[in-house]
Amino acid sequence: MNLDKLFHLKEHHTDVKTEVIAGITTFMTMAYILAVNPNILQASGMDRGAVFTATALSSFIATCLMALLSNYPFVLAPGMGLNAYFAYTVVLGMGYSWQQALAAVFAEGLIFILLSLTNVREAIFNSIPINLKHAVSVGIGLFIAFIGLQNAHIVVNNDSTLVGIFSFKGSVENGTFHSLGITVLLALIGLLVTAIFLVKNVKGGILWGILITWGLGILCQFMGLYVPDAELGFYSLLPDFSNGLSIPSIAPTFMKMDFSIVFSLDFFVIMFAFLFVDMFDTLGTLIGVASKADMLDKDGRLPKIRGALLSDAVGTTAGAMFGTSTVTTFVESASGVAEGGRTGLTAVVAAILFGLSLFLSPIFLAIPSFATAPALIIVGFLMLTSITKIDFNDYTEAIPCFIAIIAMPFMYSISEGIAMGVISYVVINLITGRAKEKKISALMYALAVIFVLKYIFL
Repeated sequence: MNLDKLFHLKEHHTDVKTEVIAGITTFMTMAYILAVNPNILQASGMDRGAVFTATALSSFIATCLMALLSNYPFVLAPGMGLNAYFAYTVVLGMGYSWQQALAAVFAEGLIFILLSLTNVREAIFNSIPINLKHAVSVGIGLFIAFIGLQNAHIVVNNDSTLVGIFSFKGSVENGTFHSLGITVLLALIGLLVTAIFLVKNVKGGILWGILITWGLGILCQFMGLYVPDAELGFYSLLPDFSNGLSIPSIAPTFMKMDFSIVFSLDFFVIMFAFLFVDMFDTLGTLIGVASKADMLDKDGRLPKIRGALLSDAVGTTAGAMFGTSTVTTFVESASGVAEGGRTGLTAVVAAILFGLSLFLSPIFLAIPSFATAPALIIVGFLMLTSITKIDFNDYTEAIPCFIAIIAMPFMYSISEGIAMGVISYVVINLITGRAKEKKISALMYALAVIFVLKYIFL
């Protein structure tokens, strides 16, 4: 196979070696999703092993499609934020089953395929104010960081203030730390280690942070400081190779979608939230990473964006069938671009590594939530940086953005943040007489009305 002809390497001023290194780098920076996604979706009652297999398979398929349909060096996997919305808002918060949530993801994927094949996507994208798009990213960042703090038990329930900080004093038994105290301490160390790697620009810093935190946990287990007790939720930190390097069965989640709520208003809201976040997250990532790689044309548009969006949409639909939340383009693709990746060969290399990871499931499934929590907090920080793009000089823009941002972590729901942001944006600009000047689209008005009706009747 002539890789140069297939991926137009010379035309993009790159070579096979550069693309391979770029693909490995991108995989290293986002391989944490293989450990984090099963941990998050397990909270909704899903089987961790099946979710791991679904995560690897959907990442492999979607990333291969990205290479073939657009020849871009972007890598896809189940998205952070969207998996949290799936588990903590739709299932645990709203009370739907994970099977019904998967149906919403599947439906969103089909709609996204249709939108990607037409020009409707541009209309929706253009209807949402740019500041509100940035606010959604910031709000999701805070939400993810909050979940990370909870998973690490750094933040705990408190009767008087609703939330509080973990008490190390209360975790001491007979002069020694309880296992929970050890895990909290390890999570804090992991957060510092990951932050230092980020500052030092270490390739794969988030993944290295997870591995070091996990390694310290294993050391504590050998020393007797961390005592496994499955009934209390403390599992052995050592990989279980008793079944060899077999791939975990996907049967517990494969084609388990439940469409019984498809005609309810709630289903529309859930599906729209998945669609909204996926669409703008993907578009923002594609344009942001492409601009760093000088892939945008003179008008600031990304050629062949339809193929990139289609691979995302098909990946989401396939992911729902396998049993995982929405698949999206990862901003970590920027790490491969920084290494010189310019074509789909970078994506193919990363996809192959996702495929090979299927055989290493005992390793990824043994990684505990306290080791992946620092990754959630740091990813939250990276998403928070979008706040600098919001125009705080115009209060009719800034206040709805602020409402959307604080609603997500405080109301423990991404969709509530989106709804509050859209409603407040339309109402504030209408009442202050700025609606005409802002050229608020008919679609924004329609969304605001739908969200208001949701609060009245649900």
